[in-house]
Amino acid sequence: MIIDHKDATAVITQEKTTLKEFSKKLSLLYERFKSDDIIVHLNNTTTADVHFISPLASKHLTAKRCFIVVSSELNPDDFNDLIIVPTLQEAHDFITMEVIQRDLGL
Repeated sequence: MIIDHKDATAVITQEKTTLKEFSKKLSLLYERFKSDDIIVHLNNTTTADVHFISPLASKHLTAKRCFIVVSSELNPDDFNDLIIVPTLQEAHDFITMEVIQRDLGL
């Protein structure tokens, strides 16, 4: 797991672990990131594996913070409860737009 903080955004990258192991580690470290917008960059992920990360994403979205999954292998249309984008740049752009909306009270 690689963790990179930039402003109020945490970019957390899955390395050589399974998504199940990655999700467990992320859950244990969640307190460090609960007030940040989170970008989770996944590697070699299948649609079936994503259910491991969904509860944490739901918890974070309830707190009115962004939780974005970056994966070129997943189809965003297959998920109603997750924000999935194919690149890190799109994830950062999404957060920028969300921050503007928060500031405007939308």
